[in-house]
Amino acid sequence: MNFKCHEDSMKQRFTRSKYLIFTVGTPLCFGALVAKKIFMKLSLLLLLVFLNFSSIGQNSTIAVADPATYLNNLRIELQKEWPKNKTITIVFHGHSVPAGYFKTPQVNTLSAYPQLFLKKLKSVYPLAVVNVIVTAIGGENSMNGVNRFKKEVLTHKPDLIVIDYALNDRGAGLEKSYSAWNKMIKMAKSKGIKIILLTPSPDQSVNYQDPFNQLKMHSDQICRLAGENHIGLVDSYKLFEFLYQDKEELKRYMSQVNHPNELGHDLIASDLLTWFK
Repeated sequence: MNFKCHEDSMKQRFTRSKYLIFTVGTPLCFGALVAKKIFMKLSLLLLLVFLNFSSIGQNSTIAVADPATYLNNLRIELQKEWPKNKTITIVFHGHSVPAGYFKTPQVNTLSAYPQLFLKKLKSVYPLAVVNVIVTAIGGENSMNGVNRFKKEVLTHKPDLIVIDYALNDRGAGLEKSYSAWNKMIKMAKSKGIKIILLTPSPDQSVNYQDPFNQLKMHSDQICRLAGENHIGLVDSYKLFEFLYQDKEELKRYMSQVNHPNELGHDLIASDLLTWFK
């Protein structure tokens, strides 16, 4: 159906009908009014969809394990004195960052966050026996990591597993990464093992002004996984957020484009320690 627009005479003041109100000098088009009504309905629908997804995101955040209680059993064990204490085993599984790569091929094991965390943890629990095992491999993504999870991670019978793969998962995409992370989480939970997920540490090549950059999308997905599974989370992406506006300042925390230096690793280790306080 064709709707022909027309314009009232400027001399006309108001003409009221049963269905429409026409105003002086206003272009009148029934088709335009219908289109406007449809547009308003679509806008409302999109708003409702947005609010629904926002609610889902908030619920996922709320569902992340409570740092005050999630590791209570480990805190109790860490405080026990010999001979009642036992060795607490923590496995760090991931890519080159937890493996200790700084400026490739240099590996600074003792300056990477697994060992920095151990030192901080021992300052809080001086009587504890803690065994930190790093199963991370440089250049690996979570699809490779899940394939060796049972044989190389679960075999240690850890009390806690820390997973950090997001930097290298960008090439595989969100769907495959989600599947791999979720499989590792399910395997660990089936054994009663506590888990803490890490969102990605910085990559200086990323445009952090783009809210849909790949690292942000993987970070959001990891937060969602932590929420869905009610497990721990260290949001490294957010930890470094205060540096994203100043690339020169960010460089102070980096040993190369995608590897933090000791200053950067210390930020991650310090946040991880909050789960034990």
